Amino acid sequence: MKLNRQVTCLVILLWICEEGSATGRFSVAEEMEIGSFVANVAKTLGLEVGKLSGRGARVLSEDNRQYLQLNLETGDLFLREKLDREELCGPTEPCLLPFQILLEKPFQIIPVELWVQDINDHSPAFLEKEMLLKIPENTPPGTLFSLKNAADLDVGENNIQNYTISPSSHFQVHTSSSGEGNMYPELVLDKALDREEYPEIRLTLTALDGGSPPRSGTAEVRVLVLDINDNAPVFIQSRYEAQVPENSPIGSLVVTVSARDLDIGSNGQISYSLFHRSEEISQTFEVTQNSGEVRMRKKLDFETIQSYEVDIEATDGGGLSGKCTVVVQVTDVNDNPPDLIISSLTSSISENLPEAMVAVFKTRDRDSGDNGRMVCFIQDDLPFILKPSIDNFYTLLTERALDRESRAVYNITITVMDLGTPRLKTEHNITLLVSDINDNPPVFTQTVYMLYLQENNSPAQHIGSISASDRDAGTNAKVTYSLQPPEPGDLPLFSYISINSDNGHLYILRSLDYEVIQTFQFTVRATDGGSPALSTQTVVRVMVLDENDNSPFVLYPLQNGTASCNDLVPRAAEPGYLVTKVVAVDVDSGQNSWLSYQLLKATDPGLFTVWDHNGEVCTARPISDKDNIKQRLLVLVKDNGEPPLSTEVTLNVLLVDGFSEPYLKLSDVPSIQDDSLTIHLVISLASISFLFLFSVTLFIAMHLWRKKRGAGDNDHFGSNGPYPNHLMDISHSGTLSQSYQYEICLTSGSGTNEFKFLKPIIPSVPPQASGRESEEYPVFPNSSNLG
Repeated sequence: MKLNRQVTCLVILLWICEEGSATGRFSVAEEMEIGSFVANVAKTLGLEVGKLSGRGARVLSEDNRQYLQLNLETGDLFLREKLDREELCGPTEPCLLPFQILLEKPFQIIPVELWVQDINDHSPAFLEKEMLLKIPENTPPGTLFSLKNAADLDVGENNIQNYTISPSSHFQVHTSSSGEGNMYPELVLDKALDREEYPEIRLTLTALDGGSPPRSGTAEVRVLVLDINDNAPVFIQSRYEAQVPENSPIGSLVVTVSARDLDIGSNGQISYSLFHRSEEISQTFEVTQNSGEVRMRKKLDFETIQSYEVDIEATDGGGLSGKCTVVVQVTDVNDNPPDLIISSLTSSISENLPEAMVAVFKTRDRDSGDNGRMVCFIQDDLPFILKPSIDNFYTLLTERALDRESRAVYNITITVMDLGTPRLKTEHNITLLVSDINDNPPVFTQTVYMLYLQENNSPAQHIGSISASDRDAGTNAKVTYSLQPPEPGDLPLFSYISINSDNGHLYILRSLDYEVIQTFQFTVRATDGGSPALSTQTVVRVMVLDENDNSPFVLYPLQNGTASCNDLVPRAAEPGYLVTKVVAVDVDSGQNSWLSYQLLKATDPGLFTVWDHNGEVCTARPISDKDNIKQRLLVLVKDNGEPPLSTEVTLNVLLVDGFSEPYLKLSDVPSIQDDSLTIHLVISLASISFLFLFSVTLFIAMHLWRKKRGAGDNDHFGSNGPYPNHLMDISHSGTLSQSYQYEICLTSGSGTNEFKFLKPIIPSVPPQASGRESEEYPVFPNSSNLG
């Protein structure tokens, strides 16, 4: 899969390069001052001046060296530094510096070249200031002698064009050119030499370039006139060719040259040396003087110089010499990994953008052939694509919209690999941050929150918390909580509940009563801090828990403080006879409302029993003649709460032989006996009886005394008072309201055989009654005071 992507990228890149080969060119002379005007990019390339800034125009140069500066307002291109053509290009002509005009919006790359033109700023220079020639005296006129050339760093017309020599009657100089256009001096013998007349001749050799004005350099030529040596060395080959890999080690043998000399003795002894040595040749190669082996003095670099021409001179002992040329071709090896030059880089991209540019970069490999062909790729599992452009430019784009919540950081490794052997690669890591936008609402941890609160709580009590999280970041993830207003007619929410907007803590503002409200719910909204803000709602239900705060309430017999009547039990009743039933309720709930009944006290403790669960009062044994006619029972009604609450109920029971027996006065019902305190109660009753008789006697005496005085204070107790003679005012106000007037249970002779229970007085009651009905009976106290 990855290989297919590489091949596809390579094919697309080659196609784009062919399509976009048209390149603009600007020219500038070297050594121009910083800030010099080069050209107007907008006019030359057909761009709109006003849109350069909006399109993000930039100048990109090789190795990220910024030679030029673009004015986005005018479109003018200026120099940012002085350019030295010799440093930038050496002997190469023309000196072209490729650069690009990058337009980001929309993306466009325009390839441009800057032609750095040469000026005559270098003089010719000889590497050796003195040259020595040994010429036999019998050398015929017209013989040519090669001289070592001068070097000029300038090119073209500014390079060496001619050589001259100081005036001489024996020599003149001839200028010749090589196949590569270099000029070489040759000394021409015009007149035969005579060693005895002139054993040594000194000449001044001058090299002139073609600049305006021309520059020159000189060297001295010493000619030694020798005796006759009639055979010069001759090389076996006039031209040697060798191919040397650029990674060859220093000292490697390049080639071995060989020359022959037919002379004998010293005239036949040959020594080899470099001829026409330039500084580059002298630093790169050396020749063994005796063997003619040409070896390397330093490492070769195919990317700098691809070939060398090395001239070798063979000289015999008599001063005669021969020459040959060694052509060294430097072969490329894959020793340069690809370069990756970032032109534009974005460190952060906002999520949800459909397509965004992450980086613009250029690849370069200084090798050649397959060693210089490259493929570029990234990891397969990333949502990014590489899009090739012209001049080995690539743009790194997002393949789809990114989601910060899924992945916030991407580590992208851009790999550039050449196709050489072995393959070399360069990797560049890019860290891309995905910036957040507010695209996620808060999410509650629960869809519905259930909170439980004990009734009778304290105000401002913390009852629970809700929590929502937001997958966004920063301000977009800051959640605040608020209560939603209730629907019309619902519970007045804000008077019950408060919420901390920062942490979602809920507080109850007032004490609740389970018997009034058992449950309620409200809505809470969580809102993030984004723009626009997003929100989510949840429902909170509060369940009020009951606590045992209500005592049992007795429905029957009614305990309202008025005089109560008897329950009748025939003496012939069998054990288990249902006497009555205590009916009670508890407004609490659950086990707090489970009631149990218990007989606390009774006149005859063993006569009656109370069922625990239903409150039924039954006889426990047969009734005997010894049992008191009037029985008073104290029943405890208790709930099952913690702690339990209870209410006491007083029951009055009459033991009768038949239901036709006259009513009995309840005031004579004896007090409830306690088996453990019987003796003490007898003594107490005797004392109370004595005090009662004494009080009655005293009361009668005082009453008689008042009658003698004719006092009318007690007329309202007589038959002519404002009330019927069978009623009394229990409020002592002299006038009773209808709600406080009750009939008194009567004894025998009352004219009815039924008990009457506390019924309001009917207005139709006759104003007069029999004498027995005028007897005054005390009203029983409230049941809570019995016993």
